[in-house]
Amino acid sequence: MIQNREFEDEIGENHIATNATNPVRKDAFEISDDQKIELIKKDVENILQTLGMDLTDDSMKGTPNRVAKMFVKEIFGGLNPNKKPSSSTFENNYKYGEMLVEKNITLYSTCEHHLLPIVGKAHIAYISSGQVVGLSKMNRIVDYFAKRPQVQERLTMQIVQELQKVLNTKDVACVIDAKHLCVNSRGIRDIESSTVTSEFGGKFKEESTKREFLDYIKLDTSF
Repeated sequence: MIQNREFEDEIGENHIATNATNPVRKDAFEISDDQKIELIKKDVENILQTLGMDLTDDSMKGTPNRVAKMFVKEIFGGLNPNKKPSSSTFENNYKYGEMLVEKNITLYSTCEHHLLPIVGKAHIAYISSGQVVGLSKMNRIVDYFAKRPQVQERLTMQIVQELQKVLNTKDVACVIDAKHLCVNSRGIRDIESSTVTSEFGGKFKEESTKREFLDYIKLDTSF
């Protein structure tokens, strides 16, 4: 038992993913969001009471319900497949054949090892094979997969795989640069470090195309 706990701690401290997909149980959506909120509310109450907090205080009495709603409706809302954004595509009638880059997409996620925030930027690019997708849809895809307990490597792959499916092309790339508060605010408490992950598909595996994408990311586009 102690060995298992040490192994689990080692995975968590080193931020290692054990699955390429989010480890969600098959019965995860057999109860409603409202039922989940009520169950989580009681668990949060228990945690706070165990820590010694006075839940009769005006500042604290609503915290269990607020946290439960936040978990289900907001920061972990991306676990629910019904919340997956529709991604309508359009014919590339203007025959734009170059790379399209959406950079500096604000990203908020949650580390699945300590349930602490991951905050950063995602940069996405694709080369159309005949279909294009609305720019805001790319932001929504990032947001959807980010809103779940995550590992950054998995998140990067999921964004690319979803856009490849939507656009019917392998020519998609994603780079994420993010700070993990489980590193910045606890453990080693290194407030300066960030984590960079990337996933390159199709033509983006070619050095020249990859370099073009990375150069676009470095452009100063502040206005």
